[in-house]
Amino acid sequence: MITAAGNRAVHYQPANLAARAALVLRDNDNGNLVTASPKLYPHMWSWDAAFISMGLAYLDVGRAVRELDTLLSAQWRDGMIPHIVFTSDTDYFPGPDRWGTDLAPQRPDGVRTSGICQPPVHAIALRRILETARKTSQADAELAESFAERAWSSLYRWHRWIVRHRMPDASGLVAIVHGWESGMDNSPRWDEPYAAVLPGADLPPYVRLDLLQVGDPGERPSDDEYDRYLWLIEQMRRADYNPDKVVQTSGFLVGDVFTTALFALASDTLAGIGDELGAPEGEIAELRRWAARARAAVAMSCHPETGMARDRDMRRGRWLATETIAGFSPLLCGGLAHEVEQQLISTLDSPRWSGHPDLLAAVPPSVSPESEDFDSRRYWRGPQWPVITWLFGWAFEQRGWQRHASEFRAQGVHLVSDGSFGEYYEPFTGKPLGSTNQSWTAAVVLDWLCGV
Repeated sequence: MITAAGNRAVHYQPANLAARAALVLRDNDNGNLVTASPKLYPHMWSWDAAFISMGLAYLDVGRAVRELDTLLSAQWRDGMIPHIVFTSDTDYFPGPDRWGTDLAPQRPDGVRTSGICQPPVHAIALRRILETARKTSQADAELAESFAERAWSSLYRWHRWIVRHRMPDASGLVAIVHGWESGMDNSPRWDEPYAAVLPGADLPPYVRLDLLQVGDPGERPSDDEYDRYLWLIEQMRRADYNPDKVVQTSGFLVGDVFTTALFALASDTLAGIGDELGAPEGEIAELRRWAARARAAVAMSCHPETGMARDRDMRRGRWLATETIAGFSPLLCGGLAHEVEQQLISTLDSPRWSGHPDLLAAVPPSVSPESEDFDSRRYWRGPQWPVITWLFGWAFEQRGWQRHASEFRAQGVHLVSDGSFGEYYEPFTGKPLGSTNQSWTAAVVLDWLCGV
């Protein structure tokens, strides 16, 4: 049944929406991996793959396992999981030649990747695959558990890499050396640090291919932003992708409070999986210590008046206060005093955020509609992202906040109910923006609809 839905043409009932989501994942599957989207993103992205594997588990547990296996086979020898695993498709920029990681000594064999990472959500994906498989059949449960036993040490090495190479100062925050590592590429969170990145005169020329795949260039980052993005890649290439040298020399070094919160949440999750699998007790204890340290760092970042979490410009030693979704990071991982946490929940529910009266779906946009930085159509500067809604909803469920978890699930489904599976959505009209038939959007829809 198709009915009207606000300003959008159609509204799919849950069964039909789930069927369409499954079709998106199947259509974007090249056999070895599910591309992030059919045109704009024809490769594997690290945190996309985590969400995608969760959705695949509802269709085929073996295929979900293979998705994460493909990603982990591209893990660097030092433990980093790269943010892109490239296919043979050449219609994406910057591609593997521009990244120039083929000469990095710690690169993986037989696969081409980028040279940075993305948020560590993979343990959460593994947890969801295990939970789904155990509800399906004994055979699926055994398959998922066997994979978890193989994958656990790789994920532990990944978390250890973050601790060794991306927690460089006393703040305890996980540092990023490029806005792309946050997953929130052009968020206002990075405006000040990016302003201090001055591209050199010897920045090699380039042609952007992303603008050819979207109808409105205003939905994408600007050319000036791209110059800075690519200059940071040049700096990394010149450091031979040595992780410590990159941290020392990058023009961009920011303590990312959202990634830190996810690291805390994922470390606790991985430790819990380790308990089930009988993993080494010392490594499980380390994961819990890392989680506690990260959780404390997130809590310490909070603004003394608003309670909102803040990123930290490590190059200039100052806090970055922006009204973005990252301000609610403590709600993902905990660690706040009860009264401060309640203040933050009230802010999330308020008209500045999820309670804004003009939102089509009552979930938080990437930037507060009341902020001067808000742009309803431009990437991470205002639109709503289904995957972020899923992350907060899942974390709320883990923390026992069932009302908020249920509301985020229902409102998330409402946001995507036109069946386009947009990369992100205009928050007042619900218009899908960026790429449609986006795999990770389809995946979280399947989890919302099938995981209850």
